Amino acid sequence: MSTRIIMVYSRFERFWHWTQMALIFTLLFTGLAVRGVHGMIGFDTAVTVHTWCALALIALWLLAIFWHFTTGTWRHYLPTTQGLWAVARFYAWGIFKGEHHPYRKAYWRKHNPLQALAYLSLKLVLFPAVWLSGLLYLAYDFWGTAGGALGWVAAVHVLSAYAILAFVIAHIYLLTTGHSFAEHVKPMLTGYDEVDLTPVEEAYLRESGAVAMKEPS
Repeated sequence: MSTRIIMVYSRFERFWHWTQMALIFTLLFTGLAVRGVHGMIGFDTAVTVHTWCALALIALWLLAIFWHFTTGTWRHYLPTTQGLWAVARFYAWGIFKGEHHPYRKAYWRKHNPLQALAYLSLKLVLFPAVWLSGLLYLAYDFWGTAGGALGWVAAVHVLSAYAILAFVIAHIYLLTTGHSFAEHVKPMLTGYDEVDLTPVEEAYLRESGAVAMKEPS
């Protein structure tokens, strides 16, 4: 097994990640304004920006879903119990004792077991919940006669949004642990990261040219 620097995150993944981040931050900011948590922008402006950003994010998600299934990258999110306990133990207390992360990124598996489980839950539970409840909210005029239902829709939307906010905070916090913040963010800017490859994997990638590789400096 050798460590090589290869293109792990394609241009589309980086575009998708950073565009999604900008839209989610804008949605959280405007959503909190709509709920009156802060008064940094007016209510009407907040509603308009929130609605258009939500529609843009839904369009981005649909594009990302299409890309994941047509490129096969959806396999990176498949949950596995192999190494899950070791990673969970590391984040529970090993990280506070200066232990090394037990997971080594692989080209065929770039998310550790806990990341894969968290991202899959985000994509299958929280995103659909905030997406569907938001669309129901927008279409309220068409079904608003259903007594009491709007309150449940609003509750699901707000709780989902706060859960996504908690995920974002945890995500940013983990970027400050272990390596420096810049080292964690750099792969999502350049696309390149250190990956452990078997001799067979390295030979295949070099021969096929499937991904760009850099020689260690």
